[in-house]
Amino acid sequence: MKELDKKDVIQHLEKVATYLELQGSNPYRIAAYRKASQGLEKDVRSLKEIDDIGDIPGIGKGTKELIDSFLATGTSELLTTLEEEVPAGLLPLLKLPGLGGKRLALLYKELGVTDEASLKKAIETGKLEQVKGMGKKTAQNILEALENQGERPERLPVHLMLRVSEEIEAGLQEIKEIERYNVAGSLRRLRETIKDIDYIIAATEKDAVRKQLINLPNVKEIIANGTTKVSVTIQDEYDINIDFRIVDQAEFASTLHHFTGSKDHNVSMRQLAKERDEKINEYGVEKEATGEIVHFDSEADFYQHFDLHYIPPEMRENTNELEIFQQAPPLLSSSDILGDLHMHTTWSDGAHSVEEMVNYARKLGYSYVTITDHSKFLQVANGLNEKRLRKQGEEIHRLNEKYKDIEILRGVEMDILPNGELDFEDSFLAELDLVIAAIHSSFNQTEAEIMKRIDAALNNPFVDIIAHPTGRIIGRREGYQVNVAKMIQKAKETNTALELNANPQRFDLTTTWLKAAQEAGVPVAINTDAHNQESMHLMNYGIRRANRAFLKPENIVNTWSKAKLLSFIQRNKGTSEGE
Repeated sequence: MKELDKKDVIQHLEKVATYLELQGSNPYRIAAYRKASQGLEKDVRSLKEIDDIGDIPGIGKGTKELIDSFLATGTSELLTTLEEEVPAGLLPLLKLPGLGGKRLALLYKELGVTDEASLKKAIETGKLEQVKGMGKKTAQNILEALENQGERPERLPVHLMLRVSEEIEAGLQEIKEIERYNVAGSLRRLRETIKDIDYIIAATEKDAVRKQLINLPNVKEIIANGTTKVSVTIQDEYDINIDFRIVDQAEFASTLHHFTGSKDHNVSMRQLAKERDEKINEYGVEKEATGEIVHFDSEADFYQHFDLHYIPPEMRENTNELEIFQQAPPLLSSSDILGDLHMHTTWSDGAHSVEEMVNYARKLGYSYVTITDHSKFLQVANGLNEKRLRKQGEEIHRLNEKYKDIEILRGVEMDILPNGELDFEDSFLAELDLVIAAIHSSFNQTEAEIMKRIDAALNNPFVDIIAHPTGRIIGRREGYQVNVAKMIQKAKETNTALELNANPQRFDLTTTWLKAAQEAGVPVAINTDAHNQESMHLMNYGIRRANRAFLKPENIVNTWSKAKLLSFIQRNKGTSEGE
């Protein structure tokens, strides 16, 4: 069982409350679990720092017993009972517009709605619109959502596919006959959307491997079950096809390169081989004069054969990389990253305390971090007002005294309000070390309204970074109507950094706009936006996305020395570090 954190407990309490609501339970009982959840969320300590969880306001004897059971076993008897009593088909219906727990409980009780099929029947027979508080328009909206939700997009968001690939690899690691394996295709190249997932496997005992591949967890359908290729459909949020190609060890590197792509990159490589009287195929490089097949121990050896330095998968998009990698370009690596400038703690909606996040950053070898919990406007994330931020500042000061090997900067992720104002006055912002500004609301505003908000942040001398600048969530939300070209130009004029958000749900800014920012001389900060310790490892994805855009390490804010960073955040404030 994985180590449970505060967010896990909060989610469990909310899940119990949701099930009770669907069951039509006593409102006071439902409220007790939500009150316990809120009490835990408002407490700035992490689980490890709480001596007695029962002392937290809002947590009574019953909810404490449930929490203790959950922490000991990973579940609770109450939730197990509720999952047996409440129809499983009700829970997915909560995602539909116009349907909350109370409404679904009513439909369950009055119309016998238990799943999609019974809900659709209730709508089509006209019964749903007769239920108090529903109406014909609501019924029609729910029906449209029902009809559309089953459609699988041709390409799925990268964050979903990364999660699925982690589950697949957990299974592959258990197959002892596998000698080597690696993900290939557009997922390996870290594209934003992926059609399916490819794996290359090296094995001598191919038949033994094949038999175990078709029995991996969540296999819904076996599409192909051949000697060298196994294709299955995995059942997840969507049905996802997984292709496994099983090759000999000697062929592994060439096959991995071939199926990683991109198609255009491979075409360029084949042209390069042709000029040398050679042919590239998925098993190696054939010398035309003799028919000899050359094999390689690694992809680095493969590229070296063509007098090229190793080209990382994310850069294989036929964007002049063959010319660039004739020399060794200055690629960004994890050793270049000296800190993370955007992270959340238990003070707002994070899972770990300031000290826990700092200690994890120390393990990563960082020289500095910035604590940037949400500001007061974002109440849903337990945003901090001036009083609470000053109180947090006292804790940060204490930790800076305690840990001399890392600089902990006081910061905030401040909301840019819908009316174009900022969430704090300049007089308060002057107290902080670093300010990140972000839009979290009113996404449907016009471009003019959005740009007014962005400009307000960029013109403010205390704003250092614009977070997730377009607001997109890959596969779920397009983002707001921002003129990115104008934002980049304004960032250049005000010497403000733009964020490359390393979370695969965002990857914001995109590769195209990262290149434009670099060309304009706008600094980029690669941040994880971490809400727990483990999320700090998302920095690795940010590094790869930066390399994909050919960003130069010196243009990335968190590769700078502490002195240079401190100088940058003082740039518009009337003083600088050396003055």
